[in-house]
Amino acid sequence: MFINHSPTTISKQAQEMLQMFSLEDRNQTLPMPDDLAGWSSLRAEIETEFAPISDEVTKKYKPEIVEIELGTVPALDINPSASGPLIIYLHGGAFTVFSARSILFCSVPVAMELSSRVFAIDYTLAPDKNWEGIIDQIISAIKVLIDNGHQLDEMVFFGDSAGGSLASETVLKMRDKGIGMPKAVVLWSPWSDITETGDSYTILKDADPVLYYPKNLEYCALAYALTEEQKHPYVSPVYGDYSTGFPPTLIQAGTKEIFLSNAVRHYRALENAGINVELDLYEGMWHVFQGLAWDLPESKVARQKMKKFLNYFAPI
Repeated sequence: MFINHSPTTISKQAQEMLQMFSLEDRNQTLPMPDDLAGWSSLRAEIETEFAPISDEVTKKYKPEIVEIELGTVPALDINPSASGPLIIYLHGGAFTVFSARSILFCSVPVAMELSSRVFAIDYTLAPDKNWEGIIDQIISAIKVLIDNGHQLDEMVFFGDSAGGSLASETVLKMRDKGIGMPKAVVLWSPWSDITETGDSYTILKDADPVLYYPKNLEYCALAYALTEEQKHPYVSPVYGDYSTGFPPTLIQAGTKEIFLSNAVRHYRALENAGINVELDLYEGMWHVFQGLAWDLPESKVARQKMKKFLNYFAPI
């Protein structure tokens, strides 16, 4: 049973928005993991559905956005004249949907409010590529930026949901291959364990207004990685070894999302390894509220917290 509860402990705007979520939308069955045509059709629908939100964001902030190629990888260069931290953004969408263009509601407010230049990498989606191919593609794009004179230790890796997982996976692989690591990492509601593991997957199953696992996220996970691969650290970074180092990390999440356990467990893995990490939780908030509901009071507070964190750990 879906519990559509709007707590009085959150802003009036957030309470009203919670009432707009639909059980039918949340519980939809997605294409089978190997259904390339089905995923292509779904992506087209999502690009159309979410375009108005990104259009609204760009209308408000009026960012400069330039389409570029980082080697063979397309990307958006957002706010290129900014003086703040250089941010590498990896978008969410359960590894299977969204694009750098359709999810501007996450990247643009960050770019403009943090006075940062953001490179939003348009990696190939699963199942067109699997986890190994996607991570290697992201690393190849970052290497182009390094070859063009950008210093890795001046970069911040930022990702939401699946993009949060990708940001962590990319850092782990770059570290392990001796390439180096960015200055800091920011994760919004990271999908840090793509298996259905963790207390909140069960406890919040009927309270999460956005996320649903059976035949939904489950199929996204299988499109990204085979069952036997899903606890590999480059697939589910909560299982990573952080004892050999990792950048200072900010993890943000809401108390209504089934990924809450991902955030807590990922935080604990980093903290236990002695990494500078902060877990920043928001009462009554849902998955990636900072972008999906970019104009909420809570979203503005969360982005300001991100700014404060980066001002401390990645100052210019």
